[in-house]
Amino acid sequence: MSKTKNIKKGSVRNIITYALVIVSFILVTVFSKAGLLSRSAQGLLVPVCCYIVMAISLNLTVGVLGELSLGHAGFMSIGAFTGVIVSMSLQAAIPSTALRLLVAILSGMITAAVAGFLIGIPVLKLRGDYLAIVTLAFGEIIKELINCLLVGIDENGLHFIFNPTGTKSADDLGLSETGRVLIKGAQGATGTQTIANFTAGFILIIVALIIVLNFVNSRTGRAVLAIRDNRIAAESCGINITKYKMIAFVISASIAGAAGALYGMNYSNLTSAKFDFNTSILILVFVVLGGLGNMLGSIIAATVLYVLPEALREFSDYRMLMYAIVLILVMLATNNPAVKNLFMKIIPGKKKKEGAAK
Repeated sequence: MSKTKNIKKGSVRNIITYALVIVSFILVTVFSKAGLLSRSAQGLLVPVCCYIVMAISLNLTVGVLGELSLGHAGFMSIGAFTGVIVSMSLQAAIPSTALRLLVAILSGMITAAVAGFLIGIPVLKLRGDYLAIVTLAFGEIIKELINCLLVGIDENGLHFIFNPTGTKSADDLGLSETGRVLIKGAQGATGTQTIANFTAGFILIIVALIIVLNFVNSRTGRAVLAIRDNRIAAESCGINITKYKMIAFVISASIAGAAGALYGMNYSNLTSAKFDFNTSILILVFVVLGGLGNMLGSIIAATVLYVLPEALREFSDYRMLMYAIVLILVMLATNNPAVKNLFMKIIPGKKKKEGAAK
């Protein structure tokens, strides 16, 4: 009976999550068409969607799987630069920007999933602080590898050069006169056609929610939750720890790659510095503040915390100080027993159910 109630509660929570995302999309679209959003606010729409998807994907690793990852921005960067290369390479072959954006997102998703699988082989054998340190190193290594990458395209196809010493330039790619450089090492991707839009970001959020929420409620997801709650007990029941951890990690990486591809298609110039350690920590803050395993909380936290610095821009030098103060106050409030009891009283019927249980 209690299991049935938990399933119903989970279904209601998921429906509320979908409904809030859809209503928010409709309201923002109406406000945008009515001219009620400033140009700077409209410029934040796609990045906010990308960071929401990143928070959802990281919550799968941290909140559902129970493993701390500090290099999630690495998967985002893989997806971003893969998406840029694919999109610019297919610019003549696929004139439709919507179709080309879809292909770029799928390419970033697949590439990040492969990277997640390869990284997961050694990483997922570790636990706790050791796993966090290795994932942190992975994020920094990916950033440096992209800084050493030169990519160009002409009628003969793609040209790649790995330039760890920094002695080579775009001229060494051997491009024809009609060729074009896509990635210039530390300068990143330049001259990218910006084809990302808010509608694509909304669809990506819905797809990410469908994947993660259905995964959590599946048999595989329940095995992952069992591993998180009690690794030894799960292993004694015959659950393959490495297998299920790998599944969750690869899904998380693939969703991050898709978000990165959309993010990369939103800027004409993109460098690997955008995906450094600070970005990974920022995404982790979204997850922790929104609540581990709480996808709706991650969506709200990512939206508020990404928009807040821009909203405080008029305060100039003091805006980041105010941002930090707001973060501290929110964290104290969410961990305050008095605040939790207040929410318990607000929820109708909660008190009666607890009394009946006693």
